[in-house]
Amino acid sequence: MPILGLAPSSKPTYPPHFDIESVIRPNILALHPYRCARDDYQDGILLDANENALGHSIHSSSKNSSSKLNGNANIEDDAIQTPNILALDLNRYPDPAQREIKSRIAHLRGLVHSNGTPKDDHIFLGVGSDEVIDLLMRVCVAPGCERVMITPPTYGMYAVCAQVNDIEVIRVPLNADGGAFQLQLGAMKAAIDREPSIKLIFLCSPGNPTGTLIPLSDIQQLLDYTQFKGIVVVDEAYIDFSPPGSSAVSLVEKYANLCVMQTLSKSFGVAAIRLGIAIAQPPLIQILSNTKAPYNISTPTSILALSALSPPSLALMSQRISTILSSRVSLLSSLHSPGLSSLGLGEAIGGNHANFIMIPVLNRDTRKPDNVRSEKVYKELAEKEGVVVRFRGKEYGCEGCLRITVGTEEENKVLLEKLKQVLERV
Repeated sequence: MPILGLAPSSKPTYPPHFDIESVIRPNILALHPYRCARDDYQDGILLDANENALGHSIHSSSKNSSSKLNGNANIEDDAIQTPNILALDLNRYPDPAQREIKSRIAHLRGLVHSNGTPKDDHIFLGVGSDEVIDLLMRVCVAPGCERVMITPPTYGMYAVCAQVNDIEVIRVPLNADGGAFQLQLGAMKAAIDREPSIKLIFLCSPGNPTGTLIPLSDIQQLLDYTQFKGIVVVDEAYIDFSPPGSSAVSLVEKYANLCVMQTLSKSFGVAAIRLGIAIAQPPLIQILSNTKAPYNISTPTSILALSALSPPSLALMSQRISTILSSRVSLLSSLHSPGLSSLGLGEAIGGNHANFIMIPVLNRDTRKPDNVRSEKVYKELAEKEGVVVRFRGKEYGCEGCLRITVGTEEENKVLLEKLKQVLERV
């Protein structure tokens, strides 16, 4: 089997007894890699990757202690600022424990002891949530004989990581009727009964690409289901854009079979530093800590994460979340306007609980979702108008859909203008 993406002329020929394709695991050779938003377009008004369009929330008026820049772990909570990265002790390995970051996250998410001290033993840090996903599979699921469950449409890296690890994926689609995108609990339990080797269930809440919250009561039904002996993993990358009380972190203290993933990439606006979070009871956290690379969180990442988790930065983050939520309402209203509807733009689907919107492009004659037209609109927007959204029409229940990140006020204005022009001519 050839190596995907490698030109035949690039295949090594020396030494003659060596065949790279016989060395690589067959499931890796067959793998179609996860395509990220930047694979297609890198320039323009970028509304395709669900980044925080308002920028990072690291407060610019506070100061960083010089002792920290020289390797001292003391941090003044009210005096955190973006450091001069080149002033750090970059010749030294980073702190492998990162307890200060974990403590701040525990405080932020309400995981504290009765005396007010944070439960940092409930927090694991990874190089983005993708490292957490991969580690969970590697430590929990035996390749070739055990399985994971996902609920399409969902985040693509669950399936990619499973294939990399030679793990079969059981798919139980969400109920997409009317754009609901909720769990089919009966079907999930039936699949568990048929396949007792399922070790992990991955739930995305709010969903990507659906933007739909999963009720905590539904998550509890899976956690309480006695036939399921594995771990429910709830991916909450977009949870801060949802109503208060939506997070499954509130269930962690009770359920040892629950792992909640979060990130600093979305609401915190620091996607570039790649910091993912797992929140669970200490036994699972310890297993993950025992398995990770020794210094997986770099010193520049940790310093910027501490800055993002400082009180002034959290206040700024809260303000920007409010702005994004308000912009989400305005953008939805504009996308539903008669002018765009008459050009074949449908009603948004999903729950609209994240910082993006899923909206179908319709065939102008049949008024039904149209993948061909939607993909043309996507490409025209990017290549001729400089506005980059994400085509998601090939995902289950998302026919004809474009996923549009909520941008700045000016970006949203340009989007609406250019989208109208493209819909008129496509």
